Amino acid sequence: MKMRKTKKEIIVEDVEILDAAAEGMSIARLDLDGSGQEMVVFVPFVVPGDIVDLKIFKKKKSYAEGRALSIKRPSSKRIELQCPHFGNCGGCKWQNMDYEEQLRYKQKQVKDNLERLGNVDTHTMRHICGSENIYYYRNKLEYTFSTKQWHTLEEMEQLGKEAISKERGALGFHAPQLFDKVLNIEHCALQKDPSNDIRLAVRDYAFEHDLPFYDIRNHTGFLRNLMIRNSSIGEWMVVLSIATGGEQTDRTLTPEAQEMLFPLLEMLKAKFPQLTSIQYVVNNKFNDTYNDLNIITYYGKDHIIETMEGYNGGKTLEFMINPKSFFQTNSLQAQRLYSFVAEFADLKGEEVVYDLYTGTGTIALFLAEKAKKVVGIEYVEEAIADARINSTHNGFDNTVFYAGDMAKVLTEEFIAQNGRPDVVVTDPPRAGMHEKVVEQLLMTEAPTIVYVSCNPATQARDLELLSSKYDVVAIQPVDMFPHTQHVENVVKLSLKKH
Repeated sequence: MKMRKTKKEIIVEDVEILDAAAEGMSIARLDLDGSGQEMVVFVPFVVPGDIVDLKIFKKKKSYAEGRALSIKRPSSKRIELQCPHFGNCGGCKWQNMDYEEQLRYKQKQVKDNLERLGNVDTHTMRHICGSENIYYYRNKLEYTFSTKQWHTLEEMEQLGKEAISKERGALGFHAPQLFDKVLNIEHCALQKDPSNDIRLAVRDYAFEHDLPFYDIRNHTGFLRNLMIRNSSIGEWMVVLSIATGGEQTDRTLTPEAQEMLFPLLEMLKAKFPQLTSIQYVVNNKFNDTYNDLNIITYYGKDHIIETMEGYNGGKTLEFMINPKSFFQTNSLQAQRLYSFVAEFADLKGEEVVYDLYTGTGTIALFLAEKAKKVVGIEYVEEAIADARINSTHNGFDNTVFYAGDMAKVLTEEFIAQNGRPDVVVTDPPRAGMHEKVVEQLLMTEAPTIVYVSCNPATQARDLELLSSKYDVVAIQPVDMFPHTQHVENVVKLSLKKH
């Protein structure tokens, strides 16, 4: 190993990448100051086993960050890339790593977090459930229009400032850590056809007809965001977000805005007969969110239908998904995730089940056929409205849903009204459960808790808080997002015998 130092940079040759780390990084260990003490160096877009030349661009007391300048000897764990944007796009950071290795590192991530942060005995941990589809598995992608296209340094040198200044914009994903620049996506390997064709058709039409892309710095322009959703039964939805300036709303589109928007939507309708829902939203806010805005259906339905087979021979469920609905973005793997929840709940038909952070009620409805009663609680009122609609649509009369702050809703009075739970399912956001919610769970003394988490670190923290009354009896990691560092984990807890 050789090291070259200047005042501005450190170049280290022939460095072995040792392991995978958090946030999709990999790590090496180097003595960068000659002290004899090695520090961790975080490196993106490399694979454990690679031998690389590194450029160190950030050095702190306990760690450093580097970038691979070249791959001297590729790891045996490397695989052929499916995406032309790998290394520039912020997603799919493990796409160059063999999928079995990805699963091994995710399993290790769950195990390490539970043991280190939660003092959990992991001898009951099962092998991670991998995704059957590792490409084209997502049912939803959101793209951004921008007047500023992101380029690599090499591209900037080749194109020159004059050519870049004449570019009309980009449609794709935000460049990592840059709010105003967008990477123009030619092909994304996450959502099946015709997703890529739809995006490219919109972009090409916009270029051909000189439709202005949104400038987030100056809050000018017309085309702002594009969402594409699909379901496993072949229904497709497009939602186009536009900006019109001022206080103008969807109900008062000017003739000029209509002339720009409606022919574009007509083009999509004619070119893509798969589309069962074409919608648009006027967003003149300073952020891209539209949960508080009115979405207009231009063509077809205001929703798409997703189906999911019931657990262990249960009836097939149908979910009505509108533009604002939350639904797991890997439909097939969601079926498996919920099946583990149902297995751990082990319902016999007479149980009262509480589903905390129920969202649009997908888990609640998945369990409803096997339970006496399911009570769903969620902070977002719109999600609860969706849950009630889907419950009625599927013919359930044993579900009730409440909107409100979990820490305030889950009280003794609430339990007296709805019945003491035999099983509690909790699926909180990445931050985990509020400490007061954990205290209330301990108060309920439900015989079984099934804890679903997208963040094993905060799950481990909560499990330690629950350990005063509960034992962990089963652990099942599930990979919902191949090629990323993210992993779901399902844990079954049983009330300790007094």
